[in-house]
Amino acid sequence: MIYVYLVVLGLYLFLFIVSWGEDISSYQNRQEKKSYPGEGLFLKAAAWCIRLKERLPGHSDGKNADRMYKNRMMKSRLGKNLKLLHPDRAEAFQVSAFYMKQYSLALFVLFAGTLFSLCAAFGGRSEKNVRDGVYIDRNAYGEGEIEVSLFAQIEGEEGREISYTIEEQKYGPEESIRLFREAAALLPGKILGENTSLDAVREDLELVTAIEGYPFAISWESSSYSRIHSDGVVCNDDLREAEVVTLKAYFRYEDMEFEEVFPVRVEPPVWSEEEMQLKHIEESLSEQDRLSRMDSTMILPDQIESKNVIWKEVMQDSSGYFFFLMCAAAVCVFLAQNKEVEQNLEKRSSELLLDYPEIVNKLTLYMGAGMTVRSAFQKMGEDYKKQKISNRKRYVYEEILLLCHELQSGISETEAYAHLGKRCRLQPYMKLSALLSQNLRKGSNDLLRMLHQETAYAFEERKNAAKKAGEEAGTKLLLPMMMMLCIVMVLIMVPAYFSFI
Repeated sequence: MIYVYLVVLGLYLFLFIVSWGEDISSYQNRQEKKSYPGEGLFLKAAAWCIRLKERLPGHSDGKNADRMYKNRMMKSRLGKNLKLLHPDRAEAFQVSAFYMKQYSLALFVLFAGTLFSLCAAFGGRSEKNVRDGVYIDRNAYGEGEIEVSLFAQIEGEEGREISYTIEEQKYGPEESIRLFREAAALLPGKILGENTSLDAVREDLELVTAIEGYPFAISWESSSYSRIHSDGVVCNDDLREAEVVTLKAYFRYEDMEFEEVFPVRVEPPVWSEEEMQLKHIEESLSEQDRLSRMDSTMILPDQIESKNVIWKEVMQDSSGYFFFLMCAAAVCVFLAQNKEVEQNLEKRSSELLLDYPEIVNKLTLYMGAGMTVRSAFQKMGEDYKKQKISNRKRYVYEEILLLCHELQSGISETEAYAHLGKRCRLQPYMKLSALLSQNLRKGSNDLLRMLHQETAYAFEERKNAAKKAGEEAGTKLLLPMMMMLCIVMVLIMVPAYFSFI
């Protein structure tokens, strides 16, 4: 996998070189701050990729007209949505900036994932247990065993991969004597395990220490522990002919004891050629491990069955999974940009609805003071410009600023108010724009009265929206409240339970 990561990084280096001359100054000037380190490099790379994509066959000819039409429609819809979020910026620039950000973020995530995967791969290779091809350092006393993955290449044979556990450095003979005795028991019909009969045992037996429904504690004794352990493990690896082993089952209950004898015929195992080769490798390793048990270093055998062996350690490289996850993350980041636009549009709609009563109220107050509708909107726009330096952007006032620009550029008030309602895309604003446009076309002395009514209606709708939001918040808090209730019940009941024990 390391070579794959290096190839990916090489492609990134090539991409950075060929995209070095891309001009992204206009985008960076409009950007408030950097989103991630090295953003300029990835923006240039994204700009180069987009330009290359547009030059590919199918973008300039008529062979893929349907796909080109869908792309144009998607860009048009995206441009309109972005224009709603940022009405002070050109639509074409926002679409271009959106795709540059989308591509650059995906490239950055994939680049970071490749770097981390490469570091993980090198980190796994640095933790070697085999030195100079034949030396394995044991763990000191009490530090536990070492499990290594080895690759054995026997001369003239196919290489084999094997996992072997090397014991920790042992004490001397007088300190290392340990006796293990385990009690296990099974009745004849339940001790077979994977064997078909006690007359032909090749697999481990299953011995139990008790039988359900009986008060006996059962223990087992074997006449040959080198063949059958008291826990049912059958040792027939070195067996050449069948051997009969006697198992004694002791049934004990208080002062009473009963004995039952089970003759077991242990058969030699059936080895395949591959299993025999692995067995010889393990036997050689075990012999070397036994001979060097008192040493701090184990030397791997250089020959197995008079054949030379080349040892290589199998490195555990799990960085590929991480690389795959980062590739998936890059795709998710790429797709999440479209979702982010939809979420911003929803926030915009909610904010416009919340600000609607304030706009209608201000319009009513200004007109009641003797100002015209046009002057009222210009007054609101100027006040917003002064507060915009310290406060965050408000979408409705951005639309009012755009309305003022249209009026200053010579567009009629009727068209400008209609444009305001279309850009807001919400029924209250459409109603207000229709009311103002109708007043200009037909003339009416009741405009101020209707605005008073609209103000009262807007504030009533806002109160209802606030009540609805409160109910939704209460519903969302049900799960945390239930969890807290369960925790409180556990804190009360657990001490009460232990107090009765």
